[in-house]
Amino acid sequence: MAHLPQVKIPATYMRGGTSKGVFFSLEDLPEAARVPGKVRDDLLLRVIGSPDPYGKQTDGMGGATSSTSKTVIISKSDKADHDVNYLFGQVAIDKAFVDWSGNCGNLTAAVGAFAISNGLVDADKLPENGLATINIWQANIEKTIVAHVPMTNGEVQETGDFELDGVTFPAAEVEVEFVDPADGEGSMFPTGQLVDQLDVAGYGSFQATLINAGIPTIFLNAVELGYTGTELQDAINGDAKALAKFESIRAHGALKMGLIQSLDEAEQRQHTPKVAFVAPAKDYQASSGSNVSANDIDVCVRALSMGKLHHAMMGTAAVAIGTAAAIPGTLVNLAAGGNERQSVTFGHPSGTLRVGAKASETEGEWSVDRAIMSRSARVLMEGWVRVPQDAF
Repeated sequence: MAHLPQVKIPATYMRGGTSKGVFFSLEDLPEAARVPGKVRDDLLLRVIGSPDPYGKQTDGMGGATSSTSKTVIISKSDKADHDVNYLFGQVAIDKAFVDWSGNCGNLTAAVGAFAISNGLVDADKLPENGLATINIWQANIEKTIVAHVPMTNGEVQETGDFELDGVTFPAAEVEVEFVDPADGEGSMFPTGQLVDQLDVAGYGSFQATLINAGIPTIFLNAVELGYTGTELQDAINGDAKALAKFESIRAHGALKMGLIQSLDEAEQRQHTPKVAFVAPAKDYQASSGSNVSANDIDVCVRALSMGKLHHAMMGTAAVAIGTAAAIPGTLVNLAAGGNERQSVTFGHPSGTLRVGAKASETEGEWSVDRAIMSRSARVLMEGWVRVPQDAF
């Protein structure tokens, strides 16, 4: 039996924030994969190494965690006042499924750098030295993101002394602005309430803030779940019963938010919504072994992504945290002390993160003009990714 050879596709492996992913220029993809559909999904699954029943993604570029099982497609933008379109695909590890329902805020930090280095941004927009302002159209949620990318001698500067908890080595700081971060699927609070009572079959009833900001997110009180808000990954991810409970909460929350029409649809929407739990600021030891002082944070937050507790914090969930913290009466705001604020510093399993957001209320509807945070990004490897020709 003859076997088809592998194909070579130009690709760049990048870290953005606390995530990693394989980046492609749209025009570099095989023609049939330049449009949404099965061919594209099959290609990206094979690139990443999914589905893998062993959960390791050994035969692909994935790193066997939700933070490292990601793909990005970039193209010159067809939107006015935007430089590039950014499409994000979250690849399931053990299932043949690519979720296109939301953004990755962490990888957003790498989009501008990739676009500049691959000639997708007009040269007259790029300073020889200083900050390049890149207007990004986030195609998954149809929102504008502005990245401020440092340039030195006409090239993207990746090295620097900016330290980001959850990332081992320092790099150059990239400031990212999420403009009008309420998710594109409806109002910021889809139920019209800052706090709902979420009934979850088999598990009880929980107070919840259901918010569309950055990414649809379900915020819960840690104490109602039996947690302190200072848990690290092992405390959650090794507990099958806890993970099943969180998934049920996620499905019921998605239904209440109008993101799905029946509970069984949640399985085909794994990337969104996120589930997070909050608690007042406490001292704890981060996963790196460093101590986080309650005096240095406003609130403790833990979040799950793709069914597991995240090792740090998803960038889009950080936007949701910053937005919710700025609105008096949400569970995040109450856990942070209940005061009006324009920024919040929260503790996560790897350390701390600060997000700025200013909220306003008009005729009973809350809005946030933009949420701002700093991340970092760098190229890890560039060249070609190889994929068996019969895989897509």
